[in-house]
Amino acid sequence: MAVLHGKYDRNANQLFVGDDAIRVLHERSLQSLPWRELGVDVVLDCTGVYGSREHGEAHIAAGAKKVLFSHPGSNDLDATVVYGVNQDQLRAEHRIVSNASCTTNCIIPVIKLLDDAYGIESGTVTTIHSAMHDQQVIDAYHPDLRRTRAASQSIIPVDTKLAAGITRFFPQFNDRFEAIAVRVPTINVTAIDLSVTVKKPVKANEVNLLLQKAAQGAFHGIVDYTELPLVSVDFNHDPHSAIVDGTQTRVSGAHLIKTLVWCDNEWGFANRMLDTTLAMATVAFR
Repeated sequence: MAVLHGKYDRNANQLFVGDDAIRVLHERSLQSLPWRELGVDVVLDCTGVYGSREHGEAHIAAGAKKVLFSHPGSNDLDATVVYGVNQDQLRAEHRIVSNASCTTNCIIPVIKLLDDAYGIESGTVTTIHSAMHDQQVIDAYHPDLRRTRAASQSIIPVDTKLAAGITRFFPQFNDRFEAIAVRVPTINVTAIDLSVTVKKPVKANEVNLLLQKAAQGAFHGIVDYTELPLVSVDFNHDPHSAIVDGTQTRVSGAHLIKTLVWCDNEWGFANRMLDTTLAMATVAFR
């Protein structure tokens, strides 16, 4: 990162990446954004604030042709996509789409693989997530009492809607999946502990072989598989949605599977945002 001393001789309303200039806007109202003037085809709304159909329509009224939210949206959006699983359901008429969440993108492909192979009956998910912007640097006010505590000092349980995200993609699991989440004092990378009971008896090495083959085949680029002795920081800038840690796979009583899945919740998910944007453009503008 360059540090500038002295007078800045470039446009302060633009962000420069090499020779590419990106306009920086400061607008309170979505309707005031100059998407029409800029000729914007697809808006990637990564605010984390907006997510309703009304918000999407406001972007379109401002001149955008399509909107992709980087977070779970309301149920009346045109589609919710986990790339690698259901992007083929996108249609040209879909204008307002959600890319779900980083954790949903991580765990949905693994759940699908296990369900297709062994038939999932029920499951639990524990998300071990890095500290986030809504936590405190020092103990300070937050409406969630646990999040009043300094993020760098504690492992902090927080609410999660991941179970609802799972049943949005797999309605057959309604009331059969539960999820909890904890925030840990790291900068980046998430680990997800997935436990499922399955109908067919299975061994741990068979589960690993299934996931390894998927990573090399149908889910190449989305799911990866490793048996290296890695820790969270080793997955920084990994572009996959999910990296299965084969050393941590366990099977109890032939029907209870436990897996550990890693993801770079920033970089990996940003890659899926681009993939979904291209998929939306492909069906809309071909």
